[in-house]
Amino acid sequence: MTLKSFLMGAAAVLAAAPAFGAGRGSDGQLNLIYWQAPSILNPYLSSGTKDLESSSIVIEPLARYNPKGEMVPEIAAEIPTVANGGVSADLKTITWKLKDIKWSDGSPVTADDVVFTGQYCMDPAGGCAQLSHFENVDKIEAVDPHTVKITFKQPMPNPYGPFVSYESPILQKKQFANCLGANAPTCTAANFGPIGTGPFVVTSFKPNDTIELKANPEYRDPNKPAFATVNFKGGGDAAAAARAVFQTGEYDYAWNLQLSPDVLKGMTGPGAKGKVVVAFGSLVERLEMNLTDASPSLPEGERSTAKHPNPILSDPKVRQALSMAIDRNLLVEVGYGQAGKATCNLVPAPAAYADDTNTGCLKQDVEGAKKLLDEAGWKVGPDGIRVKDGKKLSLTYQTSTNSVRQDFQSLIKQWWAQIGVDTQLKNVNASVFFGGDPGSPDTFQKFYTDVEMYANNFTGTDPQTYLAQYTCAKAPRPETQWQGENINRFCDPAYDKLVAELGATADIAKRGEIARKLNDMLTKDTNTIVPLVWRGTASGVSNSIQGEEINAWDSELWNIADWSRKK
Repeated sequence: MTLKSFLMGAAAVLAAAPAFGAGRGSDGQLNLIYWQAPSILNPYLSSGTKDLESSSIVIEPLARYNPKGEMVPEIAAEIPTVANGGVSADLKTITWKLKDIKWSDGSPVTADDVVFTGQYCMDPAGGCAQLSHFENVDKIEAVDPHTVKITFKQPMPNPYGPFVSYESPILQKKQFANCLGANAPTCTAANFGPIGTGPFVVTSFKPNDTIELKANPEYRDPNKPAFATVNFKGGGDAAAAARAVFQTGEYDYAWNLQLSPDVLKGMTGPGAKGKVVVAFGSLVERLEMNLTDASPSLPEGERSTAKHPNPILSDPKVRQALSMAIDRNLLVEVGYGQAGKATCNLVPAPAAYADDTNTGCLKQDVEGAKKLLDEAGWKVGPDGIRVKDGKKLSLTYQTSTNSVRQDFQSLIKQWWAQIGVDTQLKNVNASVFFGGDPGSPDTFQKFYTDVEMYANNFTGTDPQTYLAQYTCAKAPRPETQWQGENINRFCDPAYDKLVAELGATADIAKRGEIARKLNDMLTKDTNTIVPLVWRGTASGVSNSIQGEEINAWDSELWNIADWSRKK
């Protein structure tokens, strides 16, 4: 079956959850706690999931994905397909029809807003962290006030990149008109309080702290949302967030509970005020290896750029040895229990795209790792640390501040010490690490260390845009204000060529074959990315909340308009 034939027969899927509430604002206040505090409400300026999540209840895309991975319309009236005439037979255009809805300030949403958002994100001066969604876009046109046509440079078997998912929402042209290119980060008022079409409106925002929101008076369903206000608390840690739902009942929803299985079990016994909800999508906790030199001795603007290769990690044997020394099964046991699975893949799901033969990393091999380092010329010194050409095998390894991640760091440091590696550990407040501030030295995009650990995923069920993040042009650098998804500065023309081939392939079996090759090039072939754990998305929800459906393929708050409090 080809993706084109799927498009021919696909029907728009409209998720219509029952309305439990008695009407808009009838259930008072909803309290959310995200221990990684949002730092901005414009997802185009951040790759941090907590920023994408928080902004998703204010600004919306044309369409998003539901918990089954099915595409559902939001601002769009329906999902375009070949069958309904929305996708051209040659797969070079997609035409979206917009609902007749209003921005929260009462002005109409028009095709010009969609066209402008494309201009915003594709501006050559940068300022867009989600550029992969606009891969191969030739032009975006307003056919009429409620119709937008996107033309691609070549046939697009998967044309649902631009303006789909919480990573690619629509911005109001009037509000962001002066925020193009290099001006994008300077528009503080717009970036902290975007005008949207979602169920809630920002009333105040304290970056890295609290967001206060109220029900959008212009929301398209007059009976939703059920909650009049939202208190979106950021900061703290995962344990405190879990206690606030399960034990004290102060909050209704706690996101991303990266806690040990024993801790969660102890909090959710008899009498608990909430429960854990889990969903497996494509979320992988992994190590990113910096292929460039992060040394502070380099001039600012040259650190962690292609101008200077990493003096240690440029050797693939070193990267492979670091991977072989890790006991992934123990990491799962310590960190996630049933909410985690050891993996060697960057793309662990869906099955059509996952390489089930890539299992070599699942067994720890310390002796094999030592042998590889010997072959690479790194000899054990008198202090047990390896040395080559007078340089010690010493690495700085960073991640965000989180109990599970610090446990992982401690274990991995011990395993690396066994093979002669000196590891300096660094942890950064999650709000800073994932914040995307181009002026901060501690963001995961800037990557001023040798190794870093985090997790993210792709939205929807097709990994094309996710894998396209690792093409040469997408490396963060000063010229892009350190925006870009190619975090480790991987650059291989053969990889770029395969990405282009994936973008031109319609047959699903062939697409899966190419995706697996791309996955393997990043993982087992080069160990540029070292996957550790396939994580289930685990969050906590109050027993008093109904309508919530955890979603591993889009924002966890994707249907917050349907949430209500049990009577």
